[in-house]
Amino acid sequence: MLVLMTVLLFATKNAAANPNPLRDAYFGEQHMHTAYSLDAYIGGTRLQPSDAYRFAKGDEVQVLGQHYRISKPLDFAAVTDHAEYLGEMYTTFFDDAPGHDQELVQQLIGLTDLKDKQEWFQKYVAGNNRGDNPKHPDFFSGPETTRSGWKVVVDAAEAHNEPGKFTAFIAYEWSAAPKGANLHRNIIFRDANVPDLPMSFYEISREDELWDWLAGLEAKGMKPFAIPHNSNAGKTLMFPDKDAKGNPISLEYAKKREHFEPLVEMMQIKGNSEVHKNFWANDEFADFENASSMANYSGRRLDKRNYVRHGILQGLALEQKLGVNPFKLGFVGGTDNHNGLPSDVEEYDWNGGHGPEDGSVERRRNANVGGWIGGKDLNPGSLTGVWATENTRSAIWDAMKARETFATSGTLIKVRFFGGSDLSQNTKDPVALVKEGYAKGVPMGGTLQSDATPTFTVHAMKDPDGANLDRIQVIKGWVDDKGVLQEKIVDVIWSGDRKPGPGGKLPPVGNTVDLTKATYTNTIGDGELIGSWTDTEFDPRQHALYYVRVLEIPTPRWSSYDAVRNKLPLLEDVPATIQERAWTSPIWYRPQG
Repeated sequence: MLVLMTVLLFATKNAAANPNPLRDAYFGEQHMHTAYSLDAYIGGTRLQPSDAYRFAKGDEVQVLGQHYRISKPLDFAAVTDHAEYLGEMYTTFFDDAPGHDQELVQQLIGLTDLKDKQEWFQKYVAGNNRGDNPKHPDFFSGPETTRSGWKVVVDAAEAHNEPGKFTAFIAYEWSAAPKGANLHRNIIFRDANVPDLPMSFYEISREDELWDWLAGLEAKGMKPFAIPHNSNAGKTLMFPDKDAKGNPISLEYAKKREHFEPLVEMMQIKGNSEVHKNFWANDEFADFENASSMANYSGRRLDKRNYVRHGILQGLALEQKLGVNPFKLGFVGGTDNHNGLPSDVEEYDWNGGHGPEDGSVERRRNANVGGWIGGKDLNPGSLTGVWATENTRSAIWDAMKARETFATSGTLIKVRFFGGSDLSQNTKDPVALVKEGYAKGVPMGGTLQSDATPTFTVHAMKDPDGANLDRIQVIKGWVDDKGVLQEKIVDVIWSGDRKPGPGGKLPPVGNTVDLTKATYTNTIGDGELIGSWTDTEFDPRQHALYYVRVLEIPTPRWSSYDAVRNKLPLLEDVPATIQERAWTSPIWYRPQG
């Protein structure tokens, strides 16, 4: 009976004319780059926005002489090329474009040697963006070229958007990097009502000014939101306690940020931003794609304040003080792939994401990439899952705005999460769990209002072609009576007949990986987990949040596949195996009154 109901719950996705009120899971991504991003072009990428959408749909493309085809076509995608260089790239591509014959443009077109490309990148991209006076480079030929480049991006999304079948969002990246701090945001539009020009870091220097611009677009009937990404490189500025002018976070700041930034990128090619093993020693699964070498570049250092879990907990404290939570953030994933390949996320055949910088086994194992990370610390990136009524721009955008989203580390895990004081504690029926969750509770991304003790119901299914599931955890965060941020990790449901040991610690699921062959078997773990948890320590006076983390059994890391395939020794200073995972957006509790 459970199998039948599972089939019903995760049925074939509906066409636009037949929306599903119980929602389907749609997978995609909203963070990747094509040749219209200058750094991608320097790396050898020549795929255009239209090519990226073709790849997302399952078509074959060619990158640096290699043929690529995604094994699992996406449901949606957004090309997010850097606004900072759209005009410059339009000038580069078209012979009749203004400024095409400039010496620097011709120099850019002629770059072939990797060292020359790296020097050019540092001078005209990295050094400029991270410097004290970021501006368009000397070969910028004016806003009309940006308008033309933006039209290419918009036209590609319009051409590939197929309601009910595939959603192509109009989007771009605002790439602020003050003093090397990554404050980048991806701007996603709900429909084709978009501005004539995207605003870049050169026109808008900080995030609060970006929100003001987005508010102006809203006043004209447009519907945008922004997604911060890669907070692990944020130099403590992604979840700040002061605004851009150095003043304490105000109510106005909190309202703007909560409205325009409903989501945050949990993971991408530059690492996992949930937690880091250095700061969450009590979290046994915090050692996952930590990308610690990020701290070796651009004056960065490892800091707990750069991580999503810290940020969302800090949001509770600010809500208690201001009445509004500026860091009320749901979770999405992305790749930041610069080869024009959205969601090229599979571990077993990953060939890097930044052209020749990480396009060889040697460089992935031994080089630094782009002057910001060690190659061995990279990973293929992450996916976004969205629970939406149909596969259309409006439905998926609305679900993202409502935070009914989850991120995965690249696997196609599906997970539902509901909270409410009247939810059943022994639900084993996935369809009933969802119906009751919407009728009597709130889904991931929602806010609990009742001061009665909440119960949380969860259901997860493995990637049909991937590894079995180890366990489902609930991570709770709250502000105690002394104003101190607290957190707790609870194993809610797990595979097999394991029993918690001393201190409630659950034994490991085991490990079937054969590192001599880079293989694993699904002889441990379960394909599906369903259960509930009641917060018996709930205090209705305390602000709190809850999110779910789903773990797979161990599988080989990309670096192990690389080593075995090329008859090389395993790397000693990165894990040989990983436990892929999914994270749901939180459910928040806000005290009455």
